[in-house]
Amino acid sequence: MSRKPANSQSVTVRQATLDLLRAFGIRKVFGNPGSTELPFLTDWPDDIDYVLALQEASAVGMADGYAQATRNAGFVNLHSAAGLGNALGNIFTAHRNRTPLVITAGQQARSILPLQAFLYADRASEFPRPYVKYSVEPARPEDVPAAIARAYYTAMQPPCGPTFVSIPIDDWSYAAAPVAARKVSREIGPEPDAMRALAKALAAARHPALVVGPGVDRAGAVELMVRVAEKAKAAVWVSPFSSRCSFPERHPQLAGFLHASPSQLSDALSGYDLVVVIGAPVFTFHVEGHASIFDGGTSIFQITDDPDAAAVTPVGTSIIATITPALTMLIDLLPETKRTAPKGRTLPPAPKAADPLPVEFALHALSQALPADAALVEEAPSHRPAMHKFLPMRGQDSFYTMSSGGLGYGLPAAVGMSLGRPKGRTVCLIGDGSTMYSIQALWTAVQRKLPLTVVVINNYGYGAMRSFSRVMQVRNVPGLELPGIDFVKLAESMGCEALRVTKAADLPEALKRALSSDGTSLVEIVVDAAVPVLYTQKH
Repeated sequence: MSRKPANSQSVTVRQATLDLLRAFGIRKVFGNPGSTELPFLTDWPDDIDYVLALQEASAVGMADGYAQATRNAGFVNLHSAAGLGNALGNIFTAHRNRTPLVITAGQQARSILPLQAFLYADRASEFPRPYVKYSVEPARPEDVPAAIARAYYTAMQPPCGPTFVSIPIDDWSYAAAPVAARKVSREIGPEPDAMRALAKALAAARHPALVVGPGVDRAGAVELMVRVAEKAKAAVWVSPFSSRCSFPERHPQLAGFLHASPSQLSDALSGYDLVVVIGAPVFTFHVEGHASIFDGGTSIFQITDDPDAAAVTPVGTSIIATITPALTMLIDLLPETKRTAPKGRTLPPAPKAADPLPVEFALHALSQALPADAALVEEAPSHRPAMHKFLPMRGQDSFYTMSSGGLGYGLPAAVGMSLGRPKGRTVCLIGDGSTMYSIQALWTAVQRKLPLTVVVINNYGYGAMRSFSRVMQVRNVPGLELPGIDFVKLAESMGCEALRVTKAADLPEALKRALSSDGTSLVEIVVDAAVPVLYTQKH
């Protein structure tokens, strides 16, 4: 292939791309370099920080956490089909998290692609589908900058999500016209008649409930959500598997957290004549069962920025809009009500110290020790019910987890979160099984001296699977026990300050020390291996 001649208006594809990143406010690129990416990485500029991850899934997880912290797209550079394959689990998580990412991957030179060259990607744009919003290998080298621009605008357009561009190794040095960054509106206003119908239904309801989901916190609209709840005097529930904290968990109107069981969720909402779901699906279930909430006795409204979520909602009225304009309009439309504000949940008393160390005591101790402005990234799914009781989060920008259910996200996401908010402490609360999916992400945190504390809850196995084996009444399941892992030695091998706690009396001081570290620290808490109850067998 002959190179396109340069002219006075042209630059290289690489220069046009770097200029676009600057114009989009992207100051970090996450990756793990391979041969097909080297022409992009050569003479790397000082004003864009290259964040090295030691595995591609960790690179995507870091970019996800960073994008959520900064509310701008994360930019990831992966290595051909092999690197993209390694990263697919966390790309799926970014898709479920609605995190804006622009993912690029190297491709072999165009001239040898027909020969199925080493490290080539066959039908590269198809590989990450359907978990990216846009995927392309540009037809010509000079089309690469425009493809990256489109990928950015698409990733940032609600509902946000990852996008993908495959770039042959020899494209970077070709001449291309510069691509100017444009302004693209990202707010979608609600239909006024639908909002008036919702306001009328809320005013007429005797016992309304609001179900808040991660879309509220993603939109930075938690304060607006609180104002709506207080004006409506409605009970507030958190949607199943919410990946963000969209309502202050000590607020007197917070009724609780909905289960991902159809029967348990329906039981929780059975006393309400109106349910309004905001920033979440209707509903996310994990186990089978009859969802009587859909039988017609309860009116359901939904506000979502996701047309697909609206399309699959089985009953009720869905309003497609971004959260901030929708809640702003709803506040204006809602009349004052004479309803008495509902009484929310009552937090349980502080758990007592004991040995072996109960996980409830560990979570309460962490709650007492957390700095007021800390952000918590969590991947300890078997302990989520105990977290709801003993580790209440403050609201906006305080809590993050994966929406996908796939492990290997939490630790790298916490590293990215810490990069995005370097002035505050980030805490990664993670199980022993989850930690081993992405332990190498700790190296990046240590190298960069990030203000990150990793709290490993070690129950020597996959606690969630232990619980499910009981619910499903199956026995002698292999692969649930994880003995013999020394997280302190693993952390210390990467230069991280680390300590292990096995006694309740030692925990407060250990957490205080770890959370006041100048850089990255790890605390391994060995807890009672009692099997948690995630779902009841009722119905």
